[in-house]
Amino acid sequence: MRYRTLQQTTFAILLSAVLFACTSPKESHSDSTPQQKIGVLLVNHGSHSPTWRKALTDLDSVVRGRIMEDGTIQDVKTAFMEYTEPSIATRMRQFDSAGYTDVIIVPIFLTVSSHSFDDIPTIIGQKEDPQSMETLKIENIERYQAKAKTHITPLLDFTNILQKNVLRRYKNLVPSDSNIGLALIAYGDAGYNTEWSALMDSVGQYVARNTNMTHYSYNWCGHIAHYNPDSTTIAINQVLEREEKSAVIPVLVAHDEMFQVKIIGNGINKVSNYEQRVLYKPDAILPDPNIEDWVVNIVEEFKANINTSESSVAHEEIN
Repeated sequence: MRYRTLQQTTFAILLSAVLFACTSPKESHSDSTPQQKIGVLLVNHGSHSPTWRKALTDLDSVVRGRIMEDGTIQDVKTAFMEYTEPSIATRMRQFDSAGYTDVIIVPIFLTVSSHSFDDIPTIIGQKEDPQSMETLKIENIERYQAKAKTHITPLLDFTNILQKNVLRRYKNLVPSDSNIGLALIAYGDAGYNTEWSALMDSVGQYVARNTNMTHYSYNWCGHIAHYNPDSTTIAINQVLEREEKSAVIPVLVAHDEMFQVKIIGNGINKVSNYEQRVLYKPDAILPDPNIEDWVVNIVEEFKANINTSESSVAHEEIN
């Protein structure tokens, strides 16, 4: 009996040694690799307007619960690229201080521009574009080399959400079955005028296919036009050459009094007999449930890719 007890004890010791030998490399790997911690940063252009900023923080509030629901994403933050805090650098520093390993950056931008293609990647240290670096320095926008891995998602033009958004707003503005033209007023980007023009054409054509509207035009109230109300006047008059009336839709992410009221509004006021010939509501793309869904879905897609990638790396290292 004593012999069997000694034999069992010896077996238990040997078994423990074998299990320890099998698991120690994995435990060693866990000790040297930080636990995965994923955050989401919603990035937008920024504005002096509190109304504009509120639309973006409201978007954050609406999507936050859905994004963090399963516990994989541990925080959602909003950052403004310029004009105000919290900046991108401020938010990325906060993520780093909290030990985040990955940050999914969702730019709330319509289509490619110098901001999305050059400035944001330069701010977070993904690239060092000389022109962007100089512009950021002049505009006093801080750069911050993120320690966390950064993953930038596609822009809104990746989907047809913008087309559906403008169609809905056009229908809300124009009486049913009316043949009223459309003037689209966007911000634009001088360096990517071809891409912005293509986007506006796709929006105008989509509205035409789904309404009785037959003539549309577009122009720029911002970057390309240097905040010139005359661009709005020109776009409206191009429509009024063929139609009795024109609806005006701001293709702007959020409401900014300078753009919707002063620039676009003053451009409308220069149109002859505008009170009878121009239909306008100084609204914006946000809020929009489709954009909320898009943010949640694009984060889910990138989160899955991060998890798959991390699992593959861990498997390779263990083996």
